[in-house]
Amino acid sequence: MVLDGADWRRFFDAYEHDAWRFEAQPTYTMPKEQENVARFLRGEAKPAGHNARWHERVRGYVESGRRIGRVRIVRRPLTDYQRYQFAWGIPGNIAAGEDIRVLDVTREDFGLPRSGRDWWMFDGTRIAHLNFRPDGTQINREAYEGDPTPYREWQRIALAHAVPFDEYVKGLGAPSGSMRLRD
Repeated sequence: MVLDGADWRRFFDAYEHDAWRFEAQPTYTMPKEQENVARFLRGEAKPAGHNARWHERVRGYVESGRRIGRVRIVRRPLTDYQRYQFAWGIPGNIAAGEDIRVLDVTREDFGLPRSGRDWWMFDGTRIAHLNFRPDGTQINREAYEGDPTPYREWQRIALAHAVPFDEYVKGLGAPSGSMRLRD
């Protein structure tokens, strides 16, 4: 079942305890973000209120006693989009209450699927695939109707090998706000 607009929001917001994302795309080509990515690449300052709607949603989930998190899969060198995300996106998401970790698969894939597919898992039972074109443009979201067991195992593996975002950034030798990373 394809999940668009209000259907996606209802599917997402219905979780009771945990929402968790496996985030694997090296680049996302999201129309709403393109101007901000360009600003970041030009070295401009982050606009006030950047990603405020998502931060408000995250705070609401956390205040209601629910958890939300993700593991961001990366391969070095980081893409321009990942550098943008690390500098302008992830720190604000964490401040809002999201648990974000990074798994660098440059040298080892840890047995995770190599499909590059993103997905959300809700309460360990409901899965939503996020489908993208090779350029990072989202095609759609769809509810997965199969067995969630492999997804729980992939989540376990990803969490076992990922490090907290701030720890990963320190290992790169740059403060999270600068993202002039050496690879």
